[in-house]
Amino acid sequence: MRGRWNGPPTGRAVRLAGALLAAGALLAPLGPGAAAARDGEGDEGPRPIDFAIVVDQSASLSQADLDREVEAAATIAQAEISERSRATVIGFGSAEREGQTAARQVCEPTVLDAAGRQHVGTCAQELARPDRDVIGPGTDFPAALNQALEQLGDGVPETTPRVIFLLTDGRLDVSGSVNYGPPDERQANGREALRDALADAREQRVQVWPLAFGTDIDHDALRAMAAGGYVEGCADLPDATPRARLVDDAEDLLDALQRTFAAARCARYEAGSSGTPPVDLTVTIPPIATDGSITVSKRDADVVVTYYDPDGVRVPLQGAEDGSTFEVSGRDRPVEALRVTDPKPGTWRVHLEPGDGGPAGEASVGAVWQGRLLTSVVVDPPSPRPGQAVTVETRLQTRDGVVIDDPGVLAELSGSARLAVEGSEPTTVALRDDGGGADARAGDLVFSGSLAVPDGASGDFTVTSTLAAPGVVGDARPFHGVLVEGAPSVVAGVTVLDDRVNPGGSVSGTVAVTNDDDRPHSLRLAVRGREAAEGLRVRPESVRVEPGAGTTVPFTVEVGEEVPLGRVGGSVAVLDEDDGGRVLHEVHLDVTVTAPPSWWDRHAWAVAAGSAAALLCAASTVLAAHLRRRRRDPTGLVIELHHGGRKDTQAVRGVRDGVFRFVVEHPPAGPPTLAVARAGAAGGYALWRGAGGSVRLRPAGGRKRTLRLGERCPLDHDAELVVRDAGPPRRATVPSGAPGRRHDINDF
Repeated sequence: MRGRWNGPPTGRAVRLAGALLAAGALLAPLGPGAAAARDGEGDEGPRPIDFAIVVDQSASLSQADLDREVEAAATIAQAEISERSRATVIGFGSAEREGQTAARQVCEPTVLDAAGRQHVGTCAQELARPDRDVIGPGTDFPAALNQALEQLGDGVPETTPRVIFLLTDGRLDVSGSVNYGPPDERQANGREALRDALADAREQRVQVWPLAFGTDIDHDALRAMAAGGYVEGCADLPDATPRARLVDDAEDLLDALQRTFAAARCARYEAGSSGTPPVDLTVTIPPIATDGSITVSKRDADVVVTYYDPDGVRVPLQGAEDGSTFEVSGRDRPVEALRVTDPKPGTWRVHLEPGDGGPAGEASVGAVWQGRLLTSVVVDPPSPRPGQAVTVETRLQTRDGVVIDDPGVLAELSGSARLAVEGSEPTTVALRDDGGGADARAGDLVFSGSLAVPDGASGDFTVTSTLAAPGVVGDARPFHGVLVEGAPSVVAGVTVLDDRVNPGGSVSGTVAVTNDDDRPHSLRLAVRGREAAEGLRVRPESVRVEPGAGTTVPFTVEVGEEVPLGRVGGSVAVLDEDDGGRVLHEVHLDVTVTAPPSWWDRHAWAVAAGSAAALLCAASTVLAAHLRRRRRDPTGLVIELHHGGRKDTQAVRGVRDGVFRFVVEHPPAGPPTLAVARAGAAGGYALWRGAGGSVRLRPAGGRKRTLRLGERCPLDHDAELVVRDAGPPRRATVPSGAPGRRHDINDF
């Protein structure tokens, strides 16, 4: 009878028993670096995760399969990009006779600093030689999951994501496990126990990512396993939702597990090349990456690895150099990794030399990376009335405060904004960049949405916006404000001139203020939403407005010498210091920091004036050519390719000799796309600026054409090309009730 079977200990039961041992357990170390998981919570760096690698050791696996599982488990532990993350490694089979256990922890929960990654790389090797006196030959998924659930979350912050990666070659098999009741009921009881374990995972907010290889796989059961645990991912992205991944054999396991691991922690995996040492392998890291690990599967621990950055410079194995920091682990293990903070973008070269142990097997290289970006949020109006709609504008910037303005870098970006008001249910809206709804302009990478304040609401409110893309994580930066009743007594509007400035320069703006209160107000101007705000300063910092008065005050934003080149992130806000620091108005900065002029740009006139006649002629020729190239320089233009209702864009940058060269690629499937022409490549198009605001376009081997900005130019394959300027800056408007008219910041 089914009622005779009480089942193996479930996660809930084990937790109750474990509570009796809690005091002693808290005194036990969690493994190398365990304190870092608690003490480092507020440090900078990628968000840590707490994960378990659960590895099938059943009798159906060959020794080669076990070796590949061990290699994969060691690799993702080495590849983890946060030194505050924690990993546990568990092997499982079944318990079919006295002395056997269905699941066994081979690596205790270990914080993955350098010492911790080295430790996991060593202890995971125990998985390759299962002791059949300890681990039975079956496949007991419930026992494996319960063992992992007991370890995850213990001693780490409540907000830390928890993930189980389950590696298996088959399906549930507890037919020989006496703990599951009579033989004819064991499989059914095992399925019931698996449902209970998944319910525990869901309750504890633990994701389950199954990864299966081979031919005897219960696909439906594995998919149900992924869906049965906690399904909310690290971001609101399809790739971040747990799912089962199936591969043909163990040889594909390493690549599949690294992709699964990257998806689960909102990172990306980039596969590199493979070969037999001695060999140079390569892997590419994109410009958006802020943290990454280059993993090398050597197969032979004696293989010696050397790393070279995209400039061909050999990088250190530990320490900092040229703006990046490095930390290697696994040098004496079959898998090693180089963790890099702020890696140089481009193609990295990894050189492998065989060791003293003789010929080495085939090795491979890959990279797990993540782009951690900051959000800059503007809410208008910043102090709304009940029932009023507020517009949320969000854009992404680097940790140095430079705005991300390349659409290709942020492909598949999505986001949302959430409005929380005291006493009301929160509301959420998707943020968009298609020029519809509250979004002012399509494709400018400012994501916008509109939210309505509930009628009758009062008190404080918070708007939290998030942006994310595969491999890209934006911080969830809140905007805190206060609801007002009726028209505010003090209103203000900020405008900032769209401009280009060198480090050490400044840009101008104005703040228009009306004070209908019966007392004076002191207002403060500040740069907000920028980590590197110390490089920007507003002068004057304060404005005093007398009662019943209205005034317009000019100000400047000074750009420090240390501010990096590119579009400046953050915003300029005016706050009422006599009203609790309430934000009156705020606008995004739209300023581009450019390199200072060269020596020739600054002294060409002196060279020309002081030269002899012959030299004057030559210098004039050089100068004219230089100025001609600058007039032709198409930097700042955007090329659009239209085909079948779809549009691809390419921003013009990195121009040499005043001409931008690009190609139109026609993939076998899908619409044509734009790409920058490689150096020395034949074919393609050349683009430069012409006279009177026009542009000149020359196809390879064709005749030059003069185009107006915005004019459609027919191409082959029913495609059309349009060239536009970067466009007018977004409007920085004076809110309703403030003095002055609506201004576009191009008006100045």
